[in-house]
Amino acid sequence: MRVLTGIQASGKLHIGNYFGAMKPMIELQEKEELFTFIANYHSLTTSKNATLLKELTFDAAIDYLSLGINPEKTTFWVQSDVPQVLELYWMLSKFTPMGLLERAHSYKDKVAKGITANHALFSYPVLMAADILLLDTEKVPVGKDQIQHVEMTRDIAVKFNNEYGEIFTLPEHVVNEDVATIPGIDGQKMSKSYDNAIDIFMETEKKLQKRCNKILSSSTPLGEPLEYQGCHIYNIASLFLDENRKVELQARYKSGEEGYGHFKKYLKELIWEEFSEAREKREAYLNNPDLVKDILNDGAKKMQIIANNKMAQVRDAVGIL
Repeated sequence: MRVLTGIQASGKLHIGNYFGAMKPMIELQEKEELFTFIANYHSLTTSKNATLLKELTFDAAIDYLSLGINPEKTTFWVQSDVPQVLELYWMLSKFTPMGLLERAHSYKDKVAKGITANHALFSYPVLMAADILLLDTEKVPVGKDQIQHVEMTRDIAVKFNNEYGEIFTLPEHVVNEDVATIPGIDGQKMSKSYDNAIDIFMETEKKLQKRCNKILSSSTPLGEPLEYQGCHIYNIASLFLDENRKVELQARYKSGEEGYGHFKKYLKELIWEEFSEAREKREAYLNNPDLVKDILNDGAKKMQIIANNKMAQVRDAVGIL
């Protein structure tokens, strides 16, 4: 089963990225044919600083590897190292009705949040379709907010196939219902764009604690039982806990013996411990950047073979010499 996933190089990775996409991805590489990439073309929809984008792209590669992506089991590359995706993006544009893009929830949401409306942002689903279809992807792990984009990919592929024959595999989305939407410090979906994320690799425990302290909570005074249901602190902490430890945490809420400050400190400890090994790996990769470049180059070479074969088929179908 060929599985594809990726992440934008638009900022530091946060725990929403980890639980919503990366942890399931790391588990998938043990049993599926996994392909994952750093979507730096997609990042151009919001990036304005060339130097920063380069830095973020390389940082994302290091973070992925540190958190468990194994290049011996996963084909791992940077999107721009396989430019065939842009050629396919243009060809697929012909089969993308304007009305389809106008119905995109993600576009409307981002514009409502203040992100500048432009063609790149508007046509984002077409480039995502090219990422998926270039690889003949069968499964695409996504959050609930990205399901529509996979459905749009299928719509575009069907239109293309109806015109030229069975060129593209129709992908299916895969959603882990338990962690499909990871809450941020304000209770909304955790996102760099909303400035409500908790970064995975905070420089110090003190900075991580400061971030956790910003999580919105009610004004229930110390000494009274707290309600864990709907509590943003609990919702984030539960991501790190098995069922028994969740029950234990719920009992602590109900006891009234601890306040929200105690639970914010507990959350900080959970996060710091969860990523302790990854921090050590990350330090090693930071000290050996050539190794990271070699891994990305090897992944790009593998993808180039697949991309060239698919684009030869597509060009022949549409009549490009």
